[in-house]
Amino acid sequence: MSGELKDKTAKGLFWAAFNSGTMQLLNAVFGIILARRLSQDDYGLIGMLMIFSMVATSLQDSGFVTALTNKKDATYRDFNSVFWFNIVVSLLLYVLFWFFAPLISDFYAEPLLTSLSRYYFLGFFIASFSIVPRAILFRQIRQKPLAIIGVFALIVSGTVGVIMAYNDMAYWGLATQTIVFNFTVSILSWIVSKWRPSFDISLTPVREMFGFSSKMLLTNIFNQINNNIFALVLGKLYNRTQVGLYTQANKWNTMGASTITGMVQGVAQPTFVQVGDDRGRLRNAFSKMLRFTSFVSFPLMFGLSLVAPELIVILIGEKWLASAMLMRILCVGGAFLPISTLYFNLVISRGKSNVYMWNIICQGIVLLCAIVFIYYIGGGVTAMVSVYACLVALWILVWHYFVWREISFSLVQAFKDTLPFCMLAASVMALTYYATSWIQNLYLLLFVRILFAAFLYLSALWVMKAKILRESMVYIFKRKK
Repeated sequence: MSGELKDKTAKGLFWAAFNSGTMQLLNAVFGIILARRLSQDDYGLIGMLMIFSMVATSLQDSGFVTALTNKKDATYRDFNSVFWFNIVVSLLLYVLFWFFAPLISDFYAEPLLTSLSRYYFLGFFIASFSIVPRAILFRQIRQKPLAIIGVFALIVSGTVGVIMAYNDMAYWGLATQTIVFNFTVSILSWIVSKWRPSFDISLTPVREMFGFSSKMLLTNIFNQINNNIFALVLGKLYNRTQVGLYTQANKWNTMGASTITGMVQGVAQPTFVQVGDDRGRLRNAFSKMLRFTSFVSFPLMFGLSLVAPELIVILIGEKWLASAMLMRILCVGGAFLPISTLYFNLVISRGKSNVYMWNIICQGIVLLCAIVFIYYIGGGVTAMVSVYACLVALWILVWHYFVWREISFSLVQAFKDTLPFCMLAASVMALTYYATSWIQNLYLLLFVRILFAAFLYLSALWVMKAKILRESMVYIFKRKK
């Protein structure tokens, strides 16, 4: 990459990491407070609605944000057209969900969901006002203002959720937290981006981008189904307590994986677009980002898996201990999610929305079939989650085939960039587990395991003279100076 783009990408990674890390830390703080106050059933009710909200979010976006990012000559007319399209679609969707709320309640056999869903779904309509302003900031790789917006919105919404929870408003507090977050993000995005819509509306840009965006829309819908399929299946086949346990386990897994995924997602696509069509430069850029992602993802997620029981009991109480095993399995699969994110961002940046779409659809179909099969042979939730983790890891090979077709990036090189970090992180966590298993005090055990694993991992990389470690340290100390 050119010096200017390299520096811009590095700054984007830094602020994307700050954004993701701080957001997940705040999520953890508010999550601890709420989990100690609320029950598994409270989380289960919101978990049952999550898939509908996420699908609606994909529909309101309709894939146009990705299309705008990919479009090198995007104009004000394009952004204005997409803005009004998003508003209209979101309003229609909310009206539709309002009337279908009783059907959702009947599906889960939970009467409370009718009124709760009508309130909770306001969040995705409010979020539609921030889509274009945030897309503009994202396209320009302006991760610093995006980070500030997200952190401030989470502080405000988290505080509101906690206050409502301690005033015995239970799941209403969780729903309000989402609504307040989206409202705050929308207001701040308009202020920071300084973009304003006009009533000079033309649907021509929407029609021009529809071929690309429609595939992204369908893909995003299946992506959200894939990510939330367990809450749907568990809510239908089991009960809301099981949904609550899974939701809590997945929440902590998502906090870790999203920290890295958000960092990658924040810079990968716009960076690949700006690199252009030079395959050599794309291979170099992709390889470097793949090494960095592996360097961070495997130790963080395998480490979360290692300390899951201690973390759960200490932070949110022993009543949630049953979710620790699910969290352990999810975190192993979660280590591969940021790598998948990097792969499909390269595919998207090359304009291959159809490849992205069919890959996600096929992955979702395979996952659903596997879950249903396990249920009918008498397998439990743990078996379902294990299959999901394996599928996430193995599906990277499918993504790799399409990346190889685009930039001739070999599988051997991919293994060189990822396997050393994966094997080292797994070895370090196994050694840490057995070396510290004699410690009885949970607080001491958690502290020692984190410290010991971090020391072993970084020391091993230093001894092996890992280039990515030295480059990261140079960049960090350079910024500090």
